[in-house]
Amino acid sequence: MADRQLAVRVTWCTLAVAAVLYACAPAESDEQAAAPDMAAPVVAASFVPPAAPQAPAVPVDLSGGAAPGFAVTTILDTNRGIDPGDYAWNADGVTEGPLRIVIDIAAQRLYAYRGGVEIGRSSIVWGSDEKPTPTGLFPILEKKRHHISNLYDAEMPYMMRLTWDGVAIHASEVDAEYATHGCIGVPDEFAALLFEEARTGDKVLVTNNWMTEVYAAQIKRPDEAAEQEYGWEDESEDPYSEPN
Repeated sequence: MADRQLAVRVTWCTLAVAAVLYACAPAESDEQAAAPDMAAPVVAASFVPPAAPQAPAVPVDLSGGAAPGFAVTTILDTNRGIDPGDYAWNADGVTEGPLRIVIDIAAQRLYAYRGGVEIGRSSIVWGSDEKPTPTGLFPILEKKRHHISNLYDAEMPYMMRLTWDGVAIHASEVDAEYATHGCIGVPDEFAALLFEEARTGDKVLVTNNWMTEVYAAQIKRPDEAAEQEYGWEDESEDPYSEPN
């Protein structure tokens, strides 16, 4: 009997100890409970090749490649023709680049381009039939702000020499009735602007019929605001009116 009672006490003690140990054991977290016996396999993402870089847009040469080194991408925004003595100029925001000058004898115009962007346009006087202005490609050989011709004893302000035998770009009174001894004359204000932009070695192309379609397409009838600005009161005074 005593042995049986001792066995019962031992059993209850064992159960009591087990209960205490269970109560003190740390609780299993939800993440531990949900963790699988083996790590889940990693699925590699499909490879997406990067997009090919887009090539920058190639500017269109408005001259159509008429002269190597004289590509033109932008022209001055004006819808008016240029009368004798007139000029247009706007170099604002134009980045640095080579200056190129084109003189169109047939159109009686000088065009100045900086890095392919037109910054200036002017009416000109040019050589007479007896002393014609030579055509071709010329570098600016010399610059002189105050120059007097030793051939003709005439003032030639803002002189930019093209040849050593007397052909240059310089300031002049520009009139449809005037001619030179081969030089290219431009209005005084325009000559000063061009002189500041030009450097010795810059290229000058003297030619005929330069970008005629491009420039002819730009000149259109002025709108009402332009008519008020320039004082054209009727169609007969509008230089762009259609002929009768």
